[in-house]
Amino acid sequence: MIELNSFIFGDCMDFLPQFPDKYFDLAIVDPPYFSGPERRNYYGRTISPIGVKRFYKPSDEWSIPDKRYFDELFRVSQNQIIWGCNYFDYYFPPGRIIWDKCNQGSVFSDCEIAACSLHDSVRLFRYMWNGMFQGKSISEGWIQQGNKALNEKRIHPTQKPIALYDWFLSKYAKPGDKILDTHVGSASSLIACHKNGFDYIGFEKDPYYYDLSSTRLEEYRSQITLWDLGIERKSDE
Repeated sequence: MIELNSFIFGDCMDFLPQFPDKYFDLAIVDPPYFSGPERRNYYGRTISPIGVKRFYKPSDEWSIPDKRYFDELFRVSQNQIIWGCNYFDYYFPPGRIIWDKCNQGSVFSDCEIAACSLHDSVRLFRYMWNGMFQGKSISEGWIQQGNKALNEKRIHPTQKPIALYDWFLSKYAKPGDKILDTHVGSASSLIACHKNGFDYIGFEKDPYYYDLSSTRLEEYRSQITLWDLGIERKSDE
């Protein structure tokens, strides 16, 4: 059995069968739901809206999951939040979460949709996420962060903000819950778990993005450790 708080390099389908039924309390997953970037060798625009040239390495590992993946996901987890549900030919629970990225006017989607097994209604989360334009906070997500130095660094083409996962955990997870992410990508989910005190297991099978996200996760852990040490020293004075 894989230890909790592990970030595994590998295909989740090679590991999920070893977990017992309903082992994870909550799965928050963002599997690939379309193909194309790996063929044209870039994702989105090569030039950003503000004129900055950008490049995300395409991955030979991108593959759209099939019924076998979703069947296994539902077997090992009690509840699920699944991004891109509108792109898959699979039956999902009726609940929906709409992430309004506050990027109206962009050529990209204004929103993203996730299926949620924890309610049968529709919930809205507003948080600006359009290149250098990022939200100020969870409570004021539609307001642009004034200090660009506080922006999250983008390392992955489908990266989602840590604040989004902070919101998920505060709203849908309970203390002691075990969290699963089958497609870690940028590690925003794992950082949020670490930040909010939740045990997790994550998987990423692309070696390039695994290295980038591992570094990002370790940098966050190091910052928290240094912060904690600073508090301890100050309290000892």
